[in-house]
Amino acid sequence: MAREAIFLSIVALSFSISFAFEPSPLQDFCIADLTSSARVNGLACKNPTLAQASDFSFSGLHLPGNTSNPTGSRVTAVNVAQIPGLNTLGISLVRIDYAPWGINPPHTHPRATEILTVIDGSLEVGFVTSNPDNKFITKTLQKGDVFVFPVGLVHFQRNVGYKNAVAIAALSSQNPGVITIANAVFGAKPAISSDVLAKAFMVDKSVVQMLQAKF
Repeated sequence: MAREAIFLSIVALSFSISFAFEPSPLQDFCIADLTSSARVNGLACKNPTLAQASDFSFSGLHLPGNTSNPTGSRVTAVNVAQIPGLNTLGISLVRIDYAPWGINPPHTHPRATEILTVIDGSLEVGFVTSNPDNKFITKTLQKGDVFVFPVGLVHFQRNVGYKNAVAIAALSSQNPGVITIANAVFGAKPAISSDVLAKAFMVDKSVVQMLQAKF
């Protein structure tokens, strides 16, 4: 009987850890106090009696992002930094604009699953499963199509049309984070040793150094 109780306790603890990714709030809301120096998992709450509509709203998502850059895309984020009232609520949003043949380069969100809807245009999208399979799952989306990128997996989008494209994506975190693979690997500061990267990518060091110079 005692062993059963211990077993059940361990199972219960395992479930509590599994579901403690972004815990449910313990009050109606916790508006982020962006001026606080308190170090917490998330952001400190400001006095709820000071809440106002501006803490829960954002304007401008209808405006196209400037895609005049090397990747030909622009992400407009709406997370806790833009809407303090998102603090502890576990959700955020982005608008992504793509020039013709522009890409949102391979990246991951370490803290969020993403669900993307094409508003206009055609997008090639895809993600890669984890080791050892590294299976590439891809699809071409049209206006109104929806696609899911599971949390933590490397994914991308590419405009495969001859006109601008727009997508809206929701993410399951107030602060999903983003790690752009090329920037992280070749633009790390201080730089990752070219010896390490040359061996990892099975190329000459000169190739690595050329890529590092771009970031």
